[in-house]
Amino acid sequence: MENQPPLDELTRPLLNELAVDAFRAALRVGVFSDEEIAAELGVPPTRVAEARQTLQDLRLLSPNDHDNPVVPLDPAVVEAELVTPLETMIASQQRRIAGIHRQLHSLVGPYRTAERSRSTDVPIRILDNADDVRREIDLTRRRSTTERMSLQPGGGRSAELLRQDLVHTTELLRRGVRIRTLYQHTARSSLTTRTYVGHISKEGAEVRTSEELAERLIIYDRKIAFVPAGRKGDEAPGAAVVTDPTLVAYLCRSFEAAWQTGSPFGSGTEPTDDQQVSAELRSSILRLMSLGLKDEVIARRLGMATRTCRRHISALMDELGAMSRFQAGVIIGRRQAAPEAGHHTDPATAPATAPATGTGIAGAAVESAVQK
Repeated sequence: MENQPPLDELTRPLLNELAVDAFRAALRVGVFSDEEIAAELGVPPTRVAEARQTLQDLRLLSPNDHDNPVVPLDPAVVEAELVTPLETMIASQQRRIAGIHRQLHSLVGPYRTAERSRSTDVPIRILDNADDVRREIDLTRRRSTTERMSLQPGGGRSAELLRQDLVHTTELLRRGVRIRTLYQHTARSSLTTRTYVGHISKEGAEVRTSEELAERLIIYDRKIAFVPAGRKGDEAPGAAVVTDPTLVAYLCRSFEAAWQTGSPFGSGTEPTDDQQVSAELRSSILRLMSLGLKDEVIARRLGMATRTCRRHISALMDELGAMSRFQAGVIIGRRQAAPEAGHHTDPATAPATAPATGTGIAGAAVESAVQK
């Protein structure tokens, strides 16, 4: 709000301990003498002079006058002088709040009626403006009573976004709303995201990660789903608001299927969980490499930066003993086609079945990606 004083001004005491002791000493003798009070309190006169100035600024002492001594003044008068303007301002704000409630409450009934009609008649509403989407999500969140499910593809989130969501999520949890969120594995490498997940997990939220998530999705109370529109450039996308029971039920089943394959991610996550996630991430990179996908596409599908993805690919090629992506593709293809070699799930650590020479479908696919 405009003209609102800083928080430290509202909480800072009017008087420090020395000023209070000096005022009480002046009450005992009836006048305020810097030297006498300094001697009584055992502090330098300069500090007593500062305390006196503070008391005079608050009009708790009479002003300096050569003809009259400085004497204590009635604190009740000072209290009234300081509090009355604040009480007047508070009363004015309360009247303003009451007016806002009165004027806007008259519109709530017609809006609810129109909203119910719109929800019934239009099972899918398209909101092109990102601000409209945020307002709709905020409204739905405030009305939520049972559950929020969300898929959050990509890597870690920004600190500002997580600060805002921490407030919203904590409020939902304390109202008894169940929270389930599924991130991609790469979110685990973000310290900010890990801290956020630790906080909400302690409040009761359930968080998991998975190797790939197709798109962002938010579902409230198994009744309303938000599905984002395609992003155009750097602009935040709009969204479809889905209320059709059949479609929402389908989206809930899709979430449940993804949730079942996720790995726990929270304050109680064990080191073995992170090791499993790391192995799954390696396997995902190898699988996508074998499909001939470019580094940028692999990075986008796994929710990581392209540079990070290339670092992983380079490390995997070293483990495979491959000098090129073509050679890596051949090794991956042959190891995946050799189930008798011990059923290894990570082609990077499975034993080689033949020298990495020759060609194959996987190798040709990887080579084609290099040539694009």
